[in-house]
Amino acid sequence: MTASQNDQNTWAMFVHLSTLLGLIIPFGNIALPLIIWQVKKNEMPDIESHGKQATNFQISMTIYAAISALLMIIVIGFFLFPALVILDVIFTVKAALAARDGKQYQYPLTIQFIK
Repeated sequence: MTASQNDQNTWAMFVHLSTLLGLIIPFGNIALPLIIWQVKKNEMPDIESHGKQATNFQISMTIYAAISALLMIIVIGFFLFPALVILDVIFTVKAALAARDGKQYQYPLTIQFIK
C-alpha cells in the first residue's frame, strides 16, 4: 500500500531535517536519514530520491568538515568549519521546505556517492 502524497512529503521533510542530529551526535547526520530512507523507501517511492540527496550531502559535508579540521593547523580551518556548519543548516532547511511542498532539492557542493 502506497502512502498518501502528504505523508510522503512529511517523511521526505523528516529525512532532510534528521540530518541536523549530526550537530548533537557524531555521524547522526548520516545514520538517521539513511535509516529513515531504508525503512520507508518501499512504501513511499518519493523517499528514494530524498534519502539519496540527504545522505550524499551529509557524507560530503562530513568530508569537508574533516578537511577543515586539518586546515586548523594553518588557521584557515577555524573560519571554514563554522561556515560549513552554517551552510549545512541553511541547505538542510531549504531542502526540508522543498520536500514538504513535494519538490526535489538539489544540494549544492554535493559529491554523488550514492546514485
